[in-house]
Amino acid sequence: MFHVEQCEFDVIVIGGGHAGSEAAAASAQMGARTALVTMDRSTIGVMSCNPAIGGLGKGHLVREIDALDGIMGRAADVAGIQFRLLNRRKGPAVQGPRAQADRDLYRVAIQNLLAANPNLSVVEGEVVDLIMTGNTVGGVVLADGTCLRGRAVVVTTGTFLRGVIHIGDRKIEGGRMGSKASTRLAVRFDALGAPLGRLKTGTPPRLESSTIDWERLDRQEGDDEPTLFSFLSKSVSARQIACGITHTNEKTHDIIRANLERSAMYGGHIDGVGPRYCPSIEDKVVRFAEKNSHQIFLEPEGLSRSTVYPNGISTSLPEDVQISYVQSISGLERAQITTPGYAIEYDYVDPRALDRSLAFQGVEGLFLAGQINGTTGYEEAGAQGLVAGLNAARRSKSCDPVIFQRSESYIGVMIDDLVLRGVTEPYRMFTSRAEFRLSLRADNADQRLTPLGVSIGVVGEKRRAVFERKMEQLSGARATLSNMHWTPREIAEVGIKISNDGARRNGLQLLSFKDVFFDHLIDLDSELATTPREVQQQLKRDATYMNYLDRQQRDVDALARDEAITIPKDLDFDSLGGLSYELCSKLKRLKPDSMAQAARIDGMTPAALVIILSAVRAHQRGVAV
Repeated sequence: MFHVEQCEFDVIVIGGGHAGSEAAAASAQMGARTALVTMDRSTIGVMSCNPAIGGLGKGHLVREIDALDGIMGRAADVAGIQFRLLNRRKGPAVQGPRAQADRDLYRVAIQNLLAANPNLSVVEGEVVDLIMTGNTVGGVVLADGTCLRGRAVVVTTGTFLRGVIHIGDRKIEGGRMGSKASTRLAVRFDALGAPLGRLKTGTPPRLESSTIDWERLDRQEGDDEPTLFSFLSKSVSARQIACGITHTNEKTHDIIRANLERSAMYGGHIDGVGPRYCPSIEDKVVRFAEKNSHQIFLEPEGLSRSTVYPNGISTSLPEDVQISYVQSISGLERAQITTPGYAIEYDYVDPRALDRSLAFQGVEGLFLAGQINGTTGYEEAGAQGLVAGLNAARRSKSCDPVIFQRSESYIGVMIDDLVLRGVTEPYRMFTSRAEFRLSLRADNADQRLTPLGVSIGVVGEKRRAVFERKMEQLSGARATLSNMHWTPREIAEVGIKISNDGARRNGLQLLSFKDVFFDHLIDLDSELATTPREVQQQLKRDATYMNYLDRQQRDVDALARDEAITIPKDLDFDSLGGLSYELCSKLKRLKPDSMAQAARIDGMTPAALVIILSAVRAHQRGVAV
């Protein structure tokens, strides 16, 4: 994997982060000759910020990546040192798997998974320009003058595009601490007329574990029965650990307030907008002035590392202030900082310049994925990388792109949000963004997406066989339960509260009751005990939402009908009377493919939709608007 035997490829991926790794893996899995270009091959798969994968909404994305034979879920399962299912007390639709990961194990796992694909080559170097022929990209130019040619290029530069690190009033050019920024490639995007903006993100100081008073901290244990990410994983691989919990206090907040003008953000050194849902400690102290403490999770960065990630105190304050506020926190009075926290500001491309395949509109063969599109998080980046990689591979083979619908996946929700609404801050996935979340659960990601992956060729033989065996077991179990019926008296005898209405109920109907589990059915018929545990759990989850999904399916069908009403590419929005100038401008810029997409444009009104629909129908009849 780590050598170049050719300079001609089908797909070239720029960047070896989470988006780039998934893009390269998907492209190579599709059979395309793929080059992954990175400044330093040893940093492929590095977790630049927190050592964790998944969470609410994010865990759904990882499961969907895995269902399409991506690599993030498998790597997280190998590297996971603490697994927790978030929102366990709520329904399966809003539960999110999360894993604390060993940084080194995760990086090695990603590199091993990439190395296993013979279609993938890794090229070490800095991409400084794109090879252009008219409005078509034909490859990349490296800093040493090497030209790599390809039919499609995927750009996943993360925070490297004109990246600047801020620590107080200190500025360091870089994409992350210790890595230089990508400046010359940014110039190419200027030349392409890409709509660029500035965003920022941040990271907390890293602490030396031996200087933390762990005995004074609360402990957060992992789940006794870990929920893994990959549908191929059977058990955890690494030793499991506990995390610590502490809190800021009034003294901490006083130190921060007294030094706000020395913060890079509050001192006026940063123009970019940061993530609202992952604020710096300065933001928390200012925006939530009424709170006298904020929770901090002390997350070990690995089994063989002595560093700890204090989740909750990211900052751009100077190092001396960081030391002061850290040592004001209970249990951290003697804590030593091994690496200071910092903010990083970087260029991003307005994602409304992309279509739903993540192709950059106006440049044939150019795809963008990850933080360059205005998102934040490993999971959002990885999901975009997979989409861009498989679509780049399909373009190299002259195949139509694969479009993910928001009714079918969180991937579709995210991409639809990005390309239609754009971003005003780094985009983060939440379950609340998905209107069809009852059916878009983490547990059924393979049932939703693996058949698609098989049909387009991104799913390998091993996963296909595992999936088909699982579906056979589920289908058989469903048929069995559908044909087993019990009277109210028989049901009550095994401890199930049931109305004595004389109606016989089958197994699936009983599982839809909140307090009924598969063990109750085994009490009713002992032969059901042979049903695999995984199948039992899946049947319970499916049955839980059975009555609600019928209603949601009607909404999905309505959306599908609107998606089917396509808007002609040559429809002249300027000629449509009654549209506001603002809406007309948005329609021309975003070029919605369907009435459903048009309806989701910010500022769209019912009256405007009627005008557009009338124009579409007139166009279909060949009548001039």
